[in-house]
Amino acid sequence: MTGRGPAPAATDWEQDLSRPSAGPRPWADGPMRRARTTCLSAAMAEFTEAERAYLKTQRLGRLATVDPYGQPQANPVGIFPQEDGTILIGGREMGTTKKWRNLRKNPKVALVVDDMISARPWRVRGVDIRGEAELLIGPHDLGPHFSEEVIRVHPRRIHSWGLEEG
Repeated sequence: MTGRGPAPAATDWEQDLSRPSAGPRPWADGPMRRARTTCLSAAMAEFTEAERAYLKTQRLGRLATVDPYGQPQANPVGIFPQEDGTILIGGREMGTTKKWRNLRKNPKVALVVDDMISARPWRVRGVDIRGEAELLIGPHDLGPHFSEEVIRVHPRRIHSWGLEEG
């Protein structure tokens, strides 16, 4: 198992609503806008080549968020690794989901992408990503069945297992 990234600061996730938004983001055929301003000042952890290669072969992960009462919520999500080291998450009607509402209050996330290579012998592999979510709204090229709301995960800590075996 490997783990990288800086230890998270206690205030990494807090919103800074006094800060202006970074403005429109270039995206596919038009500008993407942030759904809210987020403190994304902590250094991003970087994926190894093995982790990048693995993530490119996967399309499904499980995203965990925390609701305002402190209850965790985990759901399967479509994942799209990006060249800049972030991961985009898309879905149908994403802006109406509980995960979207949770992230408006607390951008801390955990994303697990894993699979089973074999049951006998037992061989599993995966990547566990802890980080912060950025909520984006606007046109994108993830696919026709995805809503315009997209979650961008900025990794802060990464752990992986079983990738060296296949």
